Amino acid sequence: MINLMSHNTLHKLIITGLAVAIFATNAPAHAKSGYVKNYKQLDTLSLSVNAVTAAEGVVIPWAIEPLANGDLLISERSGTLFLLPKNTTKLTKVSGLPDIDANGQGGLLDLALHTDSKQNQWLYFSYSSSEGKGSGSNTALMRAKLNSDHTQLSDQQLLYKGEHNSTKGQHYGSRIVFDDEGYVYFSIGDRGSRDINPQDLTRDGGKIYRLHENGNIPSDNPFVKQKDAKHAVWSYGHRNPQGMWFNNQNNILWSHEHGPRGGDELNIIKKGANYGWPLVSYGVNYSGTKFTDLKEKDGMQSPVLHWTPSIAPSDMLYVTSDKYPKLKGKLLLASMKFAFISALELSKGKVVKQYKILDGIGRVRSLAQGSDGFIYLGIDGQGIKRLEPET
Repeated sequence: MINLMSHNTLHKLIITGLAVAIFATNAPAHAKSGYVKNYKQLDTLSLSVNAVTAAEGVVIPWAIEPLANGDLLISERSGTLFLLPKNTTKLTKVSGLPDIDANGQGGLLDLALHTDSKQNQWLYFSYSSSEGKGSGSNTALMRAKLNSDHTQLSDQQLLYKGEHNSTKGQHYGSRIVFDDEGYVYFSIGDRGSRDINPQDLTRDGGKIYRLHENGNIPSDNPFVKQKDAKHAVWSYGHRNPQGMWFNNQNNILWSHEHGPRGGDELNIIKKGANYGWPLVSYGVNYSGTKFTDLKEKDGMQSPVLHWTPSIAPSDMLYVTSDKYPKLKGKLLLASMKFAFISALELSKGKVVKQYKILDGIGRVRSLAQGSDGFIYLGIDGQGIKRLEPET
């Protein structure tokens, strides 16, 4: 077996994948979810690519955002935004970021261009901010304009800042997606306050939020008429959502989140729905003890799919490129814990098969499909890789 972690330039990968039929549904909220136990015993799907080093020097590449001209924007969690111009391997720092409280799992997190960014130049990004009351920090969503050569941000606008700052360094979230109607969705993890934030609508944390593109709160958000509730909340009862994808074909919002020891989840996100954390979970404490006896509960959404043991999922990517015929039309998500990528085959809001590919590639933190059609991987400690199919 090739030691993929030891190469820094060209990786020759004879990639294997594992396939399994999964029974999954989003019918009743308490329906039993799909479940995978043992990845090693699943069938194999072969795929050959070259993993070419696109850039080094990014330690924790939290997000990759492709630009229309072939450039890439890359967020380094420690607080640096990089530009990788096309046809080069040299990273350039982008100026104009706000103050970032980089600590633990916090720092500069997700990146998302506005759907009409060619006209308005807006770049949205999430980060840990110490603004507001209390010591510590919480997740914030900001937008700023990207200049013509993509090296500077200006016109900063803070769109949302989670209240109740915490000195805990875990569970900031956070991913950002847009739908077809101009709404922006983003996530904030429970910030390590499992028993306080996720089920309390008056507190930030453990939530997925929905805003107008300018940060205003939509009048049809589910809790706008509820006194003292956080009116930006779209769904709640989450632990630490770090992957989201909006399916424009059927207007379904998908998200996955980290469980504790076991119980990582893939969910279809519905307006006003409660996803149960920590009252309902397939996981246990890291020590092995239980914090709940419930895996399902009426009125709470069960996951479409869950992973036990935990795979530690990171980013999500829906493949549309013709460069990867076996992956086109599949949803990719990365396992940081086991160093593989899971390719999910979806049908009518269900996961019908799961494939394990790129086994041993490393701790993949971010995924993106560039304007050149290539898939890019951000790998902790390795930088950015470009997957080039063999000819």
